[in-house]
Amino acid sequence: MTNYTAKTIEEILDIAAEEKGVSKEELFYNITDEKKGLLGIGNSVSADVFCMDDIKEFLFDYLGAFFTGIEQDIEVAIEETENGFIVNLNADNNAVLIGKAGKTLAAFNTVVRGAVNTEFKKRIDVLIDINHYKEERYAKLRSMAKRIAKQVQRSHVDAELDPMPNDERKVIHQTLNDWHNIRTESEGEGSRRHVCIRYVSKTETVE
Repeated sequence: MTNYTAKTIEEILDIAAEEKGVSKEELFYNITDEKKGLLGIGNSVSADVFCMDDIKEFLFDYLGAFFTGIEQDIEVAIEETENGFIVNLNADNNAVLIGKAGKTLAAFNTVVRGAVNTEFKKRIDVLIDINHYKEERYAKLRSMAKRIAKQVQRSHVDAELDPMPNDERKVIHQTLNDWHNIRTESEGEGSRRHVCIRYVSKTETVE
């Protein structure tokens, strides 16, 4: 991320786009200072400008510094998605980094997302995975959600799933979003927040 100063924000974006080798539409910015001159003379604006490559570079640097600090060798692969990044890590002690029921990994996700959002003052979707643990976990969650939803459809009895982090609840919601007679809701607070799979009649689904 680079701070630029020019007469207008449009001039800043023109300069930044040329320097970073991207289009202006691929840039994000946060205005840091703005001065109004007399009769429009001496106007100036300063802004931090960044693109997705800047976020990716920050992730590499942040993760590198973190694991160097704990003297841990790590392989880092970052994939850009439509809304952010998937970061896959691979180390000698993957099980320790994942933790029981993925709790250590969930906490690490929170820390890294917080660091990225604070640095760029923007909500950026970042998912940290370890040796494709999350990828496999998501596949299991989708299968489980479909199996339980079918039971709810047959029995008309709602089901409550175990507490899980936000990204995993999101997978459940997305998987069952278009299912007939099924509605999903998140309930509970903090570490107890979980998904409820509910049966709804045809009349309830039409609003």
